[in-house]
Amino acid sequence: MATTELVVDVQQKEISIALMEDKRLVELQKEPRGVSFSVGDIYLARVKKTMPGLNAAFIDVGYSKEAFLHYLDLGTQYASFKKYLKQITSDRKKQPEPLSKFKMQPDIPKEGSIENELQVGDEILVQITKEPISTKGPRLTAEVTIAGRYLVLVPFSDKISLSQKIKSNTERTRLKQLVQSIKPQNFGVIIRTVAEGKKVAELDNELKTLVKCWDEAMLRVQRAKVPSLVNAETSRTVAVLRDLFNPSFENIYVNDKETYAEIENYVRLIAPEKRDIIKLYTGELPIFDNFAITKQIKSSFGRTIAIKNGAYLIIDHTEALHVIDVNSGNRSKGITDQEGNAVETNLAAAEEIAHQLRLRDMGGIIVVDFIDMDNADNRQMLYDKMRQLMADDRAKHNILPLSKFGLMQITRHRVRPVLDIAVTEKCPTCNGKGKISSSILFVDAMEEKIAYLVKKMKLRRFSVHLHPYVAAYINSGIFSQKLKWRLKYSLLLKIIPNQSLALLDYKIFDGKRNEIDLKEEIEVK
Repeated sequence: MATTELVVDVQQKEISIALMEDKRLVELQKEPRGVSFSVGDIYLARVKKTMPGLNAAFIDVGYSKEAFLHYLDLGTQYASFKKYLKQITSDRKKQPEPLSKFKMQPDIPKEGSIENELQVGDEILVQITKEPISTKGPRLTAEVTIAGRYLVLVPFSDKISLSQKIKSNTERTRLKQLVQSIKPQNFGVIIRTVAEGKKVAELDNELKTLVKCWDEAMLRVQRAKVPSLVNAETSRTVAVLRDLFNPSFENIYVNDKETYAEIENYVRLIAPEKRDIIKLYTGELPIFDNFAITKQIKSSFGRTIAIKNGAYLIIDHTEALHVIDVNSGNRSKGITDQEGNAVETNLAAAEEIAHQLRLRDMGGIIVVDFIDMDNADNRQMLYDKMRQLMADDRAKHNILPLSKFGLMQITRHRVRPVLDIAVTEKCPTCNGKGKISSSILFVDAMEEKIAYLVKKMKLRRFSVHLHPYVAAYINSGIFSQKLKWRLKYSLLLKIIPNQSLALLDYKIFDGKRNEIDLKEEIEVK
């Protein structure tokens, strides 16, 4: 089993989470801090308009674009949901009736019409299933669920479902009987894969926590204005841990004390014996640079991805789908027959494609143009290999065999925008305009900014992050430029190389590691 590490980079404006397997970057998530509309968030919203032609409605959840709710996403228990919501909002001073004592209503028809269930202006409880992507608003469901590590709570249901990855019939029967004995009335439960082998006390404790979370959300519904968030999904870091955490986790590194405490509390709850793997990173280098993640990001997110022996992939994104072209390139290895060359290149490409889909979180339709192979057994071998490589992908996906044109079609469930990272930089001398500016005076310009920080903002301790080449120049020599600045301005200055910056970019942090936006400061002054 691969050793797994999680590296969390917390900055003022965004949090980046990198999942490493045997030191190789396999998943990367970037989330703006304070981002709204995360998958799993529950909102009290209002029906804006119904669309009979689509059998759907547009819902106001407070986003600039109206969210989309299809009739099939109402759930068969929507009549019960609607009556319960009306009941608890009609008297906002009265304690909400426990769902376990509520009298359920008949199911709504599966082939019904949206107009029969929703009217413009209705209040409705909905959950985000897809974040806003491109020009589209969030995608919603009225079948609200609350996820835990071992169980997923499903209000207004009595059904118990099990993960298909639990193969043992004995264990499936044990878990089903166990959960049936502890779950409250009118709550369904989905048993997750990690519940396999767990004792009743652990599952009972989590189930009570999830039911309490539901009860607290209903209290917030009583007092909420429409539209309003009534139950937030856990932070992205904890959500990643909840879905991925397993005994192979060796280290979790984080560079922020608050996030460190949040992770420690969660791990103490689910795996107390693993508390020691959480480590607070306090090094001077940016955390992603220290763990060689920045280099992997820069080499893995371009349009062209090198494989081996001269072969490479071309990855293009369109509004409708993603297209991946496999090229053999200038291969120097001595395979003379074309079929053998195609097989080796395609198998290597399949491994990198599975890695790229997971790394970039590419979703929707993906079309891969492999190198043509004449032998049917070779085509089947490639198809089997692709299925094997994607077996560990958490996202729902479907892979079709190669078509007669040599194309493989893959669908992969997408719940948030595909991760797109710029791996090219503007010309540092002309800034992409084709005219040479005075980049030779960068050090002088940097000194002006340092003087402003010292004289106007009265700072004596701060660090400047620069491209490694520039940082090396400023730090070089016995009587370095850094030393000159320190002596001239009587300050504690640190010059830190940062691989994520372009050649003439910079970032400045105060003694408490808060970033200073000089443009904003100068405008205020």
